[in-house]
Formats: sequence, structure tokens, C-alpha cells
Amino acid sequence: MQTQQPLVLGIESSCDETGVGIVRGTTLLTNTVSSSMDEHVRFGGVIPEIASRAHLDAFVPTLQESLHEAGVTLDDIDAIAVTSGPGLAGALMVGVCAAKALAVATGKPLYAINHLVAHVGVGLLDGTPDAGAAAGLGAGKLPENLGALLVSGGHTEMLRIRSITDDVELLGSTIDDAAGEAYDKVARILGLGYPGGPAIDKLARQGNPKSIRFPRGLTQPKYMGTAEERGPHRYDWSFSGLKTAVARCVEQFEARGEEVPVADIAAAFQEAVVDVISSKAVLACKEHGITDVLLGGGVAANSRLRELTAQRCASAGIKLHVPPLSLCTDNGAMVAALGSQLIMAGVGPSGVGFAPDSSMPVTTVSMPA
Repeated sequence: MQTQQPLVLGIESSCDETGVGIVRGTTLLTNTVSSSMDEHVRFGGVIPEIASRAHLDAFVPTLQESLHEAGVTLDDIDAIAVTSGPGLAGALMVGVCAAKALAVATGKPLYAINHLVAHVGVGLLDGTPDAGAAAGLGAGKLPENLGALLVSGGHTEMLRIRSITDDVELLGSTIDDAAGEAYDKVARILGLGYPGGPAIDKLARQGNPKSIRFPRGLTQPKYMGTAEERGPHRYDWSFSGLKTAVARCVEQFEARGEEVPVADIAAAFQEAVVDVISSKAVLACKEHGITDVLLGGGVAANSRLRELTAQRCASAGIKLHVPPLSLCTDNGAMVAALGSQLIMAGVGPSGVGFAPDSSMPVTTVSMPA
């Protein structure tokens, strides 16, 4: 197998996107994604069984399209990388089984990849407008003292990246709902439909974010502590109480027979989310010597999150890097990018004996053989 500029096929199926990407070294050749989001709209959220069935239906066409766009065949591929966790158990199983079948059929080495660390891998890509260079990162190389703020429907984490192949530390995470999950639930309360993130982001521009003061979870002194004696949740987030506060607020307007100010509530809710996410992320960076931050995940598309995080990072002397949206959301290119890094670092493949792990810890970059 070529180890300097390996040609890697990446497979992603952790939630509702079936992604296949192909990377040569740090050059992105293709990034093909098939989403089943439309099938979940009437339920107001992702239904695991529907997502799993959609992955089964979409995988072969997505693979064929990806190979065609890259102008390569399976024989040309040096290795296969697949998301093995975290994510929805059934959805992960489809991608992992497909990857194992390809590995056995072609004799190619297989790498079981951590989905969260893979989000950081897009910062290493170059060669196309969609690549990491568009995020202001050095082509093929991550900055020193790098952190990653990952905000999506299933995850809200702050990571410290000493080495993307073997040294990733979790600094903070949500202890209940992820930010994107809170957006979806609040959108349902406000009658805005699914997915909630884009709907609230759009409506919030018409509202007054200062009209209502919603709670900022885990910001009380007992959770935060001090810089010297850090509290148990200094860098963690909680959004379930915020969701409940929005529900109570709507109920109070309705009980009084008043019209619910949906735009104001949307704006105030969004401000509460992005305020606490950006403030805690910047605090973690300052207290851990992090000078560069990669913002990733589907909620990285949120205009107010980008704006406020950029402002606070600039004030703290921290460089913020935001990849294009197509590489922020779940995709196969990020999986291929991390797989390529593992190969170039001399890390051995995982083999085909592993099982997907829906709660795979971020400290496990790839599963060993």
C-alpha cells in the first residue's frame, strides 16, 4: 500500500447522511452525500430505522457516483476508512458492514474511524474550493495548539488536538441535548417544522434577542468554579433546561390569551445557545493555550454562531477556522481524510473484526486490530 499519498475511500453513515468521499493524501477528489432528511420531516427528527433503511438504499449509488467523479476504480483504492462511532447504532452498522464487505472483496486494508475526530480532518484537505484551505488552514497541516468546536444535531464538544492521529482530548461536552437537537425541539414548540436550525436562524433575524432572557445552562459558580479550582462543568453545556424554559414561555403567552411572539422567542433562544457555546469555548481555549479553533458540525452553518464566535475569538487573539458547509456537515471526505493521516503516520488498519460503537470516546481516534 502506498503510504505517502494514499488513495483512501471514506464511508460515513452515523446519522441521516450517506457519505462517500475519496482523498489522495491531503487532496480531496470527491465528496458525495445522499441525505434522507426529507424522510424524517413529518416526524420532527431523525428516526433511526428510517435512516438505516435509507443508508441501505443509497450506499451503492453513492459509491458509484463517488468513484465516477474521482475517475478511479475500487482496484485503484489503497485503503478504506469508515465511521465506526459515535452515532446511531443501526445507521453505523450499515456503513460498517458495507465497508467490511468492500474490504473483504477487494483485499484492501480497513480503518475504523472516530466520527468526531474526522470532523477535524477536513482542515487538512486541499486542492479544491471545498477543501480545508478555504477555512484558512495550512494545506495538509494543522496548526499547533489547535482546538475544535463541534456543534451538530448529535454532538456539542470542545476538543484539544495535540495530534490528530493519536492525541485528542475532550475538554467539554453537552451533558444532555446537543445544540442542534435543542434547535429541533424548540422549532417544534414554535411550530416551525424540521430541521429546526435553519428555520430558527432565519426567523431570529426578525426578532429581538434581548426581549426575553432565557437561561444559560451550567454557568452558575458551582458549575464553573475558578481558573485555579475549576468546577465540574466549567467547559460543559446543558440545553435541556433552555428548551423547557422556551416551552414554559410559550405556555404563559397562550394562557394569557396573547399572541406568541415567535420571532422574539426564536431570537432570544438562539442568543442563549450561541452565547454560552462561544463563551465557554473561548474560555477553554484561553485556559489551555489553544490559539486556533476549527468550528465544525451542521450547526456551524448558523449565522449567529459564526458571527459571535468570530467576534469573541478575535477579541481573545484566537484564530477561527470554518470549513465550507459541505465539509462541516457529515460526509465521507472527512473520514477519508483522517484515514489518510493514519496511514501516513504508520498506524495499522483495524481489520474486519471490530464492531461499531455508538458511544465511541473521542480519545479513540481509530479502532486497533
